[in-house]
Amino acid sequence: MKTAAAAKESQVESAFGRRAARARHLAGEADSARVPLLFAEGLYRAQADFAGALAAGHAAQPFSGHLDSDAGRFFERAREILLFAGREGPQALADEARARQKDTLEVARTRLLVYWKGGQSRAEDYLSRAMLRPYVEVLRSANVAPDRIHRRGQCPFCSGSPSIAARREGSESEGARRYLGCALCGGEWLMGRILCPACFEEDPHKLPSFTSDRHPAARIEACETCHRYVKSIDLSSDARPIPEVDDLVSIAMDLWAVEQGYTRIEPGLAGV
Repeated sequence: MKTAAAAKESQVESAFGRRAARARHLAGEADSARVPLLFAEGLYRAQADFAGALAAGHAAQPFSGHLDSDAGRFFERAREILLFAGREGPQALADEARARQKDTLEVARTRLLVYWKGGQSRAEDYLSRAMLRPYVEVLRSANVAPDRIHRRGQCPFCSGSPSIAARREGSESEGARRYLGCALCGGEWLMGRILCPACFEEDPHKLPSFTSDRHPAARIEACETCHRYVKSIDLSSDARPIPEVDDLVSIAMDLWAVEQGYTRIEPGLAGV
């Protein structure tokens, strides 16, 4: 029989499974985004298997939240994410994943630690984020704080950057509320709509938002000061979407934003 803690941690595996199922469902409806959605489904399933193993390991011997000491217990399993990306990823990502499969153990561990400790100044590293996410989600489920430096505008649990936002119904006086979604642990935190999560600009005239008739639930929330943006998904009238997954359906909006000179605060699952 599972302990209460083990049962709770197994919910992390289930969460990845729900994301995978949502990606599969949307792939059948959105032809233009079918390829990235099917890749996301496969990635989530690989992460779900990894998360299940991590949850079992944590139940037997709790993780400390210190990656330099915890990584040895799961590092070889994490490399399965590289194998998946090398087989199924888009060309550039697949090439990078296959190159990283040749890393020595020391080089591979160093890459993860550089990502882990880099904070806001780190270079974008899609693969390290994908490899570490199941571990950080298990930590979040068990309320074990990771040893990362916390900065304003980043996730209050793991200091990950927001890759997506969700707009949910608030009170009559405040309207919809904006929740930022962490790219690393999958958690959410509340942040006011009239505030740039990257540079904290507060002037509403410098915080334009852009919509598309083709994707009415999605919105590009940009900043003219730092030229960064986050995409938000409206859940106020339909709570079924999973923002980080449904984000892929409107990837054309991200391509448009890049053409206008904006950069996403943290790339989504499509790497944009």
